[in-house]
Amino acid sequence: MHASPTLQRRRNDPAPGDTRPADGAASGAAHVRASVAEGAAEAMPLEVTVVMPCLNEADTLATCIRKALTAMKNAGIAGEVVVADNGSTDDSRAIAIAEGARLVPVADRGYGAALMGGIEAARGRFVIMGDADDSYDFGEVPAFVERLREGDDLVQGCRLESGGGRVLPGAMPRLHRWLGNPMFSRIARRWFRAPVHDIYCGLRGFTKAFYQTLDQRCTGMEFATEMIIKASLSGARIGEVPITLHPDGRTSHPPHLKTFRDGWRTLRFFLMCTPRRLFLMPGLMLVALGIAGFTVAMPGMTIARITFDAHTLLFAGLAVICGSQSMLFALIAKTFAITEGVLPADPRIDRFGRILSLERGLLLGLATVAVGGIMLIAAVNEWRVRDFGHLNYADTMRVVVPGVTLAVIGYQTVLACFFLSLLGMRRR
Repeated sequence: MHASPTLQRRRNDPAPGDTRPADGAASGAAHVRASVAEGAAEAMPLEVTVVMPCLNEADTLATCIRKALTAMKNAGIAGEVVVADNGSTDDSRAIAIAEGARLVPVADRGYGAALMGGIEAARGRFVIMGDADDSYDFGEVPAFVERLREGDDLVQGCRLESGGGRVLPGAMPRLHRWLGNPMFSRIARRWFRAPVHDIYCGLRGFTKAFYQTLDQRCTGMEFATEMIIKASLSGARIGEVPITLHPDGRTSHPPHLKTFRDGWRTLRFFLMCTPRRLFLMPGLMLVALGIAGFTVAMPGMTIARITFDAHTLLFAGLAVICGSQSMLFALIAKTFAITEGVLPADPRIDRFGRILSLERGLLLGLATVAVGGIMLIAAVNEWRVRDFGHLNYADTMRVVVPGVTLAVIGYQTVLACFFLSLLGMRRR
């Protein structure tokens, strides 16, 4: 990195008490040698880039940079530190340059956006990312590098005791330590088969080549969980390194993380990545309940002194309509997530698309609408036969409710097939 003009002037100034005249030629030669040395250093292949997202981290940034550079130097690692500045208004930028880091301004706001910009600018084969609040000890960088050299695609730090980590007193709020973090990590292990015990840990390493295959999209705090989920679903080799979490060293402002806001955003992202759990399974349950309701209400059965009649039909129709809509939306959500790169391709979706093509789906939907329409026409005809007078609603509803239900389901199917076809065109 080239030093700032102010720092360069300081380097060329005579030392205090030095009465020797300045030698312009010697100074110029020294400057040339320094430039050549810097150019040679940039030309050398770097193994590791440590990326630190930064937003007004003047309290702790210098300490973090020094720890990272010292750790890499002592371990004989050819590396650099990149500070991805996300619009700091304090002295963070000047500190980064003064401490020997490479400053990468990132205009798009957000934790994930800053990391995306810093990782994109990384020159190393391996990337280690970590927050610049001095809660992570960058002296542990060599442990991550060792695992990456052994062939891991992603190496996740673990601060929690369940994974061998350690949390120093005051370093993590109790709600995060004993509820939020363990809960979300357990969900990630169960839903996505993620072999980690601390999904929120921001100190992690990965190969840049592997990162480029993930096609990260989240620009906020979900960036970290998105990486774990995508890596797990893609079958990547994921390792874990126990680390120690230290108290946040910042004093000028509170942590950027907001407990309930970011917790909800994590849960929301988890659910978005699992439309099967969010939409498909509840939809199947509703459809099953609706069919059961129709089964007992159509003949007007009485079970354990409970009579199921016209009102049961209404509830059953509602359940079937909502359930079928939820199932169709699960398919739409999954397809959209794949086309947008949030989730990896799923061969089951491709097979389903071949079986239920647009044309077949339209025929199925229109046939369902037709059956429902016939039932509704029959109900209207019954009304006509009675000179548009009073009807026996208990009998009429046994035709009207199923007819309405089938007509709505068929119409929803037609619309869903058109939308899925559009999404499929975009993917191709």
